[in-house]
Amino acid sequence: MPDVGNPQPSPVAAKEPVRRPLPVVAVWARDLLVSLAISAFIILFLYQPVRVEGTSMMPGLEDQERIFVNIFVYRWEPIQRGDIVVFRYPRDPSKSYIKRVIGVAGDRVRIENGQVYVNDQPLEEDYVPTEYADVRPYPEITVPAHMFFVLGDHRTSSQDSREIGPIEERYIYGKAVFGYWPMEKLGRLR
Repeated sequence: MPDVGNPQPSPVAAKEPVRRPLPVVAVWARDLLVSLAISAFIILFLYQPVRVEGTSMMPGLEDQERIFVNIFVYRWEPIQRGDIVVFRYPRDPSKSYIKRVIGVAGDRVRIENGQVYVNDQPLEEDYVPTEYADVRPYPEITVPAHMFFVLGDHRTSSQDSREIGPIEERYIYGKAVFGYWPMEKLGRLR
């Protein structure tokens, strides 16, 4: 016979602790910190922010424009014609210059009436507007091994391989890849 006068307590289900979702602000803060850490890693170890000083690469790159330079790309791929490179100025390595690679080792480069020839072929340079062209001739040279012939896009205001000779590979430390300031110039460099 069941004990009616003394009812047994029914088993109580164990309560699980209530897990509160993180407040929205904490989630945003966490995501922001992770984003900043990733950005810092990329900027410190892969890309270097650089401010362009001078007008030698106009109109593509203007004075005080901000760009990112890939400082590891040339560990995995060779420097190529058309690359915009950043290098230490051979006569004063504390200064950096930015120019476009026109000739690589073994190339024959000359300039006649403002037209650049590489290996006897006229170089098509849509990045050099007529008003920035320089008609001074430059005698043919063969670019030595481990060196590069570089020119600024604003030929009349550029100190480049025409004055300082080909640049040794060891002075080149990065490839300009992306403009980020001013915002209207945001994008990949060409």
